[in-house]
Amino acid sequence: MSYEPEAHKIQVAILRKLLFVESAGFAELQKEADVSSDHFNFHIKRLIEEGYVEKRDASYALSRKGKEYANRMDTDENEIEKQPKISIAITLERKGVNGEREFLFQQRKKNPYYDFWGRVGGKMRWGETVLEAGKRELLEETGLQAELVYKLLYHKRDFDKKTGKLLEDKIFLCLYADSYNGKLIESFEGGCNKWMTHEEFQTYEKRFKSVDDFRDLMDEGVTFAEREFYYDESEY
Repeated sequence: MSYEPEAHKIQVAILRKLLFVESAGFAELQKEADVSSDHFNFHIKRLIEEGYVEKRDASYALSRKGKEYANRMDTDENEIEKQPKISIAITLERKGVNGEREFLFQQRKKNPYYDFWGRVGGKMRWGETVLEAGKRELLEETGLQAELVYKLLYHKRDFDKKTGKLLEDKIFLCLYADSYNGKLIESFEGGCNKWMTHEEFQTYEKRFKSVDDFRDLMDEGVTFAEREFYYDESEY
């Protein structure tokens, strides 16, 4: 796992200084970090080893990786900001035997939210378009292919109901299709897939209540929504 320097204030101080200059010398950075030479040497070496800082003759500068990382910094608080996760959520619909609306649901078989039911989806990868990410996730997790269309941006925040602690902050880019091809993968390492009606989905106690919104919002043509949900932290 790639090391991230957010845990130590000395490294954050070095990154902050380099964020506002093209490069800086040893003495200038040491003064900014306000530590001894030995301590500074240790931390600047760690930043160089991990690819966040480059040494250029007698000076130091942010690498491309370091620029990307340091740009997430709250320069007033001198800390790296956490940001919402961006994920894809896919609503795949079909007509059931009796003509009722059925949707493809997925039960998580991994943490967090182990055993919870929700929509098919996953994280976007670096450089993907929204539709590329959706098609990849759908194929990987269900074996199906579909002509997905973008419908909704859904901002979801999950809190612990007892303490009010923020557990998850996610932005879902919601995609939709009502036709598909391929053979459904019913079970895989991270979960299992099942067609059911919206009413059947609501009988499961462990379910993402945000999914209750998706059908109605899409049916109404809503393109943006924000919601808050509360869970027991033990469910996370």
